[in-house]
Amino acid sequence: MSFSFGEMWHNMGLPAKIVGAFLLTMGLASLTVFIERLIALRRSRAAARRFAAEVGEDIQEGHIEAVLTEAQKYPNGHLPRLVLSALTTYSHARSTGDGGGLSATERTRRHLERRLEDLGADLKRGMAVLASVGSVAPFVGLLGTVVGIISAFQGIAASGSGGLSSVSAGISEALVETALGLAVAIPAVLGFNYLSNQISRDELALATSAGELIDTIEGWGDEPQGEVRRERVA
Repeated sequence: MSFSFGEMWHNMGLPAKIVGAFLLTMGLASLTVFIERLIALRRSRAAARRFAAEVGEDIQEGHIEAVLTEAQKYPNGHLPRLVLSALTTYSHARSTGDGGGLSATERTRRHLERRLEDLGADLKRGMAVLASVGSVAPFVGLLGTVVGIISAFQGIAASGSGGLSSVSAGISEALVETALGLAVAIPAVLGFNYLSNQISRDELALATSAGELIDTIEGWGDEPQGEVRRERVA
């Protein structure tokens, strides 16, 4: 006897249907997170490339206001957000001084360390969903299988029939839950590993950019200055 998925779903008991619906929800959640993170990473990288191409000369020449204005145009880019936060902190520290005796460069360096952690957390947003689905879905599927087998044997006990044909349909329906759990978990694990590698690459790029920015800032000095370095040379 062969069953379509529709027939299997129709013949499943309520507990098995609940487990199956839960697995489908987990699968949709993991797929949504994967697509959202993939789009977010690509947008961030595209913004970083455009931003770096447009402000490279301004950063080297110390045109802070020009860089800040350009960075505000890329709210979806992690690199522009990093530079915007760092130069804002540096400008404020250089113009107001520091009561704790720290130089503007040192304050910026410490701020960048905290900012990198915040951006790293933003890059990893939603990854816990993929990790949870990948680790839990097989067990949820196994639970559905156990529940289905229990229901099948209860049916045998109620009918008093113990032939193979009387149990094969119920067991095959129950095993669908295990297959569904694996079908949900495997893509989630693969997606998690892929995104983890991509995020690690972006975190390394941000850390490298932060180090280069600090090196550039050290060349600007910490003394309060006017608008000579903040405006483009006409």
